[in-house]
Amino acid sequence: MSTGVPEEQVSSRVLTLPNILSALRLLGVPVFLWAIVTERDGLALVLLAGSGITDYLDGKIARHYGLVTRVGQLLDPVADRLYIVSTLLGLAWREIIPWWLVAVLFAREAFMAVVVLVAKRHGWLGLPVHFAGKAATFNLLYAFPLLLLADGDGTWARIAEPVGWAFAWWGTGLYWLAGILYAVQLRRLLAARTAVVA
Repeated sequence: MSTGVPEEQVSSRVLTLPNILSALRLLGVPVFLWAIVTERDGLALVLLAGSGITDYLDGKIARHYGLVTRVGQLLDPVADRLYIVSTLLGLAWREIIPWWLVAVLFAREAFMAVVVLVAKRHGWLGLPVHFAGKAATFNLLYAFPLLLLADGDGTWARIAEPVGWAFAWWGTGLYWLAGILYAVQLRRLLAARTAVVA
């Protein structure tokens, strides 16, 4: 999905602070997956928190300082999805979340892959990002560390469990809503193009 920044304002630069932050997030994915599978929950929580903070910062810095780049437009969503996928698999492996929830979220990814393929086939590299999509990612990235924390014992675990599941349900619902909105958006673009040609 595109960032909503006009194409002429998108730079071809590679070495920018937002891109470095996105690259660091990507490098953290295998370390995070190893940490969660081997039950090094402290390290996994630190990496997840770092991912959420850098995800927020790279977008904010890129837009505020005019540092939106083609590399960043590729790295940022890839890093988001890899963290979501690795977290889902790790949490399901640990039996913290049910496998059917993994299937529901993966089905949404498959749905979006079809939407993106159709968009590319008609000459669009991406669709403008909308609030539901960003809110879904935000909810899921906050749900996972809370659910991981809830797997422990004590007061913090008891507090984290309902809050984590609230974020997870909202995130899952918004994730699918965002996918449907992208499909509707694409359908309108295709209808407008057909009307112009006619």
